[in-house]
Amino acid sequence: MNKLIWPRLTMGTCYYPEHWDESLWLSDLRRMKDAGITVVRVGEFAWNKFEPREGEFTFDFFDRFLDLCQQEGMQVIFGTPTATPPAWLTDKYPECLNAFRDGTLMRHGARRHYNYNAPKYRELCARVVTQMARHIGKHPAIVGWQIDNEFNCETCEFHSEADTVAFRTFLQEKYGTLENLNRAWGTAFWNQDYTEWSQVYVPRTTPGNAQNPHMEMDWRRFIAASVESFCALQVEILRQYIGEDVYITTNGMFAHIDNHKLTRDCLDVYTYDSYPNFGFPLDGSYDPDALNDRKWSRHLTEVRSICPHFGIMEQQSGSNGWHCHMEGPAPRPGQLTLWTLQSIAHGADFISYFRWRTCTFGTEMYWHGILDYDNRDNRRLKEVKHVHALMEKLQPVTGADSKAAFAMVKDFDNIWDMEIDVWHRRFHEASEKAVFEFAQRTHTPFDMVFMQETTTLEELLRYPVLIDPHAVLLKPRRAELLRAYVEQGGTLIVGCRTGQKDPDGHCVMQPMPGLLSPVTGTEVSEFTFCSPAEPPVTADWAGETLDMPIFNDVLTALPGAKVLARYASSYYAGEPALVENTLGKGKVLHLGSAFSLSNLKLLMCYAGCLSPWEHAVEVPERVELVPREKDGRTFLFLLNYLNQSQPVTFNQPATSLLTGEVLEGTIALPPFGVEVVEL
Repeated sequence: MNKLIWPRLTMGTCYYPEHWDESLWLSDLRRMKDAGITVVRVGEFAWNKFEPREGEFTFDFFDRFLDLCQQEGMQVIFGTPTATPPAWLTDKYPECLNAFRDGTLMRHGARRHYNYNAPKYRELCARVVTQMARHIGKHPAIVGWQIDNEFNCETCEFHSEADTVAFRTFLQEKYGTLENLNRAWGTAFWNQDYTEWSQVYVPRTTPGNAQNPHMEMDWRRFIAASVESFCALQVEILRQYIGEDVYITTNGMFAHIDNHKLTRDCLDVYTYDSYPNFGFPLDGSYDPDALNDRKWSRHLTEVRSICPHFGIMEQQSGSNGWHCHMEGPAPRPGQLTLWTLQSIAHGADFISYFRWRTCTFGTEMYWHGILDYDNRDNRRLKEVKHVHALMEKLQPVTGADSKAAFAMVKDFDNIWDMEIDVWHRRFHEASEKAVFEFAQRTHTPFDMVFMQETTTLEELLRYPVLIDPHAVLLKPRRAELLRAYVEQGGTLIVGCRTGQKDPDGHCVMQPMPGLLSPVTGTEVSEFTFCSPAEPPVTADWAGETLDMPIFNDVLTALPGAKVLARYASSYYAGEPALVENTLGKGKVLHLGSAFSLSNLKLLMCYAGCLSPWEHAVEVPERVELVPREKDGRTFLFLLNYLNQSQPVTFNQPATSLLTGEVLEGTIALPPFGVEVVEL
């Protein structure tokens, strides 16, 4: 993967020429260029413009548009149109439709109503992509291709007959025999043994929606494999016809996809669709003290784990909403700039705004773009021009790397297990939220590291501290990597329920943390959810009160390990709650609970990993600090998400990339204000 697809910070927008009279095209492109926009994404929902009837192909419409883009010096990212199969296709070939869990087919009228596995759909998709690639693949205006649009958006579940057939093949290749399948799925429980492959289906409606959890896990793995196969089908076609310098991407990030493997195996670069305005819901659930739009930094951090230097294919530019659901306020003055720099701070080198002009019809007529229905210059267009001016000043940060103080370890098996297992979900979601909130509020920047088959020890050793919150499902290779990481000097922090399950999702018949016990120097002697009938559970850590929320593992320290904290309440008061084990050059902290903002502050202070930039700059809790490095230069992004100015104090001189000023002492960061400095 070329991590510098965009050698300069680049601005684009999503455009739909099929939505507008052709007389608008030229003026639209020229107004875009005047605003600093040099790239348009087109075509991802336009199958009928290429194949209005089965087998009848026409290219005149987009030929004219592409030629106009070439004339005006506008670059194009072209989308394959497979996210919205046309009416003639789904009417004639209903086997291409996805289905709900009860078997009812999804119908034409929205988008993403197809399934990835119907042979006829794959055939028709391959044909239209081939025809497009042959005809426009080497058009000089095209610099990139987007595969489909937002895989698994709208739905990440697939229950069609074609999926069942493909699922059986997937399982046969994985297990070989039904005996192996029955063992892995624990079908002895509730008399679920399979004696013929024809008896195996994708999940269907059951009493109480109680599905076999091991089948549910394999089904999620199957969906991820189906997405990758469908993407690879199109990528292989495009590679035959496009130029060597033309990149291939897709936009995400949605559930039941191994985005890391998808990117590694299929794409040149990954792009994300960022809509921070969802942090301001109109349904009464808004919390002014929550992180709100700042929470999108958590998503951007995950995107950075997929692709360190990524693009934003859809960056919020106006209020969001469909006619049938989703309502959002208009971005306040300055928020468009703030959200753009939020993306750049976390690794985006390309920003494409959704969309150029708000559509006057259809489901997304309330999903506003830069321009409104009336097509006049407006406040948002003026702000886009301002952003372009800032991006020119920020060119030195193009390709700069994240500089994280620690990393949180994740993997897709545990993410999917958490969806299936409500016990797992309860503490895992709370802990991940706490890690992000800790990182944001204490200005202790972090990365995410996804454990893959390709993950190396060197990747882990980039970070002095790793938090692996709850590796409930633990594989031998992960345990081996974590052991090596600690032995080489790393500090590992783990929480409750670590090592509860094997890779099939079976609970292991050994004390937790299972395979990791020799590393943590602990065993779990008893465990329980915290009872709502008792006060919140705490532990005493050398006189400090340690929060022990949600779930408690009562620990036993094995020889050589040291008890740091003991429970101060409940029936296990006095028992170990936090244990430290030294291994090689490093150490492990095993906390017998979920994580919280409160206990993370104590744990990370003990680990020597708290507020690493405090010596250089003092930043209020409500301002985000994001560091990046390039060629020995250090840049700090400071982002104010509040509608109030915030004080920032520089303890050493810092040069503003936006103004050229040398900043010392205390400055006021204005409402929704941004600053980028070089130390």
